[in-house]
Amino acid sequence: MRLHLTTDDYARVRFAPRPSPVPELHAALMMLGAPHERALFGRWRGRLLRALPGVAAPLAELAPAGRAPVFLDVLGETRRDGFERIRSAPPELVRAELARVYAGQGAPPRWVRGLYEGEAEAWRTVDRAQRAAYETVLAPVWPLVQDLHRAEFARHALAVAERGLGEALTALVPGSRLRDGVWEAAGAGARGAGGRDVRLGGRGLVLLPTFHWRGGPLVQDLPGRPVVLAYPAGPGLPLVPPEAAASGEGLAGVLGRTRAEVLRALAEPRTTTELARRTGVSDATASAHAAALRAAGLITTVRTGRSVHHARTGLGSLLAGPAEDRPPGAGRGRD
Repeated sequence: MRLHLTTDDYARVRFAPRPSPVPELHAALMMLGAPHERALFGRWRGRLLRALPGVAAPLAELAPAGRAPVFLDVLGETRRDGFERIRSAPPELVRAELARVYAGQGAPPRWVRGLYEGEAEAWRTVDRAQRAAYETVLAPVWPLVQDLHRAEFARHALAVAERGLGEALTALVPGSRLRDGVWEAAGAGARGAGGRDVRLGGRGLVLLPTFHWRGGPLVQDLPGRPVVLAYPAGPGLPLVPPEAAASGEGLAGVLGRTRAEVLRALAEPRTTTELARRTGVSDATASAHAAALRAAGLITTVRTGRSVHHARTGLGSLLAGPAEDRPPGAGRGRD
């Protein structure tokens, strides 16, 4: 990705003041389809995929082979506002984008052909699907998304004040650089940008953190609109509803009960045998759970002689929360 900024663009760089439901929903749906990071996101994916009603299925049909039409790339302060912006896309853009995403994919479903023709019922299908997905995936965690956005807004504002706009921008995308008016980053997705180069041409740039997507930054580039750069932010973990987190079930919902117990038990470093005794499982089970947590970057493992010592990483401690005094065998019989 190479974003070409003019002098006017620098004066028009702004941070989205509030989270936008439609891009956040699409980021979550993309993460549902991503095969990686199973240890952290596997249970989250399974739970939401089981909960999604059939009426949401057309959203997947709008993105065959994972390629979504760019007319879905809109902002908006509410889900309804976002849908109205999608609905107002020029008919020629809708037709061109549907033709692009279905090229080589076979015949599209009947309702997609209706969308191509501008049929009102087809647009109602999109509205119903988006509403169902929002209520299932995003609405339960929306208060948390709002809190995370406010924190990210404040963090970025301080970075600009302390280090200047250039350093604040490159800090948003690790490994990126800004040189001679070009902001360059590897591994980014430039949707609708016609390649790797995105020329702002005085339209300005909107910075939008997303708290569900874990891949590279995504660029929204629509004619006549400011370019939007959505970048991964927040804890990098599945978001759970506040009531689940408050009840102590949030960690188990992400990792599974026994694996959560293993992570909590590592408030101090332990050997595999100590970990097994602490959580009430066999040495082999404790070792398997430790391997999964290590693959997710939540613990480290060091061999000393015949012993293997496990310890939480900073991310693991953040996820586990405050240490608790749990009796031995607290995790026995849990899966």
